[in-house]
Amino acid sequence: MSLPSNFVSLHPYFKVHPGKLEALKASLPAFVEKTKTEKENLFYGFSINGDEIFCREGYVGAEALLAHLDNVGALLAEALKIADLIRIEVHGPAEELDKLKGPLAHLKPAWFAIEAAISR
Repeated sequence: MSLPSNFVSLHPYFKVHPGKLEALKASLPAFVEKTKTEKENLFYGFSINGDEIFCREGYVGAEALLAHLDNVGALLAEALKIADLIRIEVHGPAEELDKLKGPLAHLKPAWFAIEAAISR
């Protein structure tokens, strides 16, 4: 898959509250179904390590990432009742990251600007 030059990715890590892993796992298909409707989503999926859940997700640009957060906002609010957001990273070109710094400031993400890359 060839990725657009302004491609951004979001990397949230969640720690599930004790006894709530199965409940959170049961909610993941709803996130996927909502995200399927987003035309500028490039990839999206969850992986699990014990009581930690990671979401690997990519978007055409900053605006598409913000649209996604709006799209899944209600689901995310429910998930955050049984899990904590323990780390979040945003990766992409500096000019796209600049568009996200204000809207995502409350999440206190780690910002990773692309320095060198290859896309095929």
